[in-house]
Amino acid sequence: MSADPLSEVLSILKPETCIAGGFDLGGEWSVQFEQHNGVKYFALVSGAAWVSVEGEPEPIRLEAGDCVLLPNGRRFVMAKDLAFPSIGIAALPESDWNGGIATLNDGGDTTILGGHFGFSGAHIDILLGSMPAIIRLRDEEDKVGLRWALERMRQELFSRQPGAKLVIQHLAHLLLVQALRLYLSHGIGRGTGWLFALGDPRIAAAIGAIHKSPGHRWTLPVLAEKAGMSRSKFALRFRDLSGYAPIQYLTRWRMLLACDRLTKGHEPISVIALSLGYESEAAFSTAFRRVIGCAPRSYAATP
Repeated sequence: MSADPLSEVLSILKPETCIAGGFDLGGEWSVQFEQHNGVKYFALVSGAAWVSVEGEPEPIRLEAGDCVLLPNGRRFVMAKDLAFPSIGIAALPESDWNGGIATLNDGGDTTILGGHFGFSGAHIDILLGSMPAIIRLRDEEDKVGLRWALERMRQELFSRQPGAKLVIQHLAHLLLVQALRLYLSHGIGRGTGWLFALGDPRIAAAIGAIHKSPGHRWTLPVLAEKAGMSRSKFALRFRDLSGYAPIQYLTRWRMLLACDRLTKGHEPISVIALSLGYESEAAFSTAFRRVIGCAPRSYAATP
């Protein structure tokens, strides 16, 4: 079975649905969201909205069917008109929430579904890299895969059938992956990060090889061959897209795998070291300390 780096990285980072729900908005509505960790995403089911992110020079206009990712945690405002006074999301009265849907000004104008993912795994930067503060996804053909999940989430939120909470969590994960796929398919040239590297088929082939056999004795020439590129062009392209040299990325991925296995506490460090391509526990510990900043045993002992 071929490697699936996106699934593997998400598995290591352990995305957790902090909240999934929506808004039924009407009148002169404007909602302010505070700083956040992880990734927020929203999809407009009906109506239109403006999104203004702190520090960004221009707001973004969203229309029905548009999706937006907010991966960098900055404050932002969503509004029918940015000139309207805002109400903080935390200030919405509990009585305005019904089964995960907040109704503002009697609703009926704009419907927004969304979610907020935190990550319990360390080193979230390997996924987010230097992603922009706000990303709009609006390619009509590519968004077909989102529609079923969005409609199903809307039905679950409004109907509140038995098991709805679990269904909504799974749908929220599906929406996150689909949104990252859309971003991946259109993200080349927008920044530097691991996700950008997956958007280049040749670089993705090398990354896939690393993920399939992390303990293999990879060298720059062998990885370049996997990508079908010359060694110099491969090394330059890999760094430009991912922000890491190929061997540096290999070491970093090995250490993330090691972190995950150390927290589970079932394997001796020597076994982990050997499976990840290190001839001795001492060599592994040196690499681990260089990348993670502490010894493997110290990391494993951290609650």
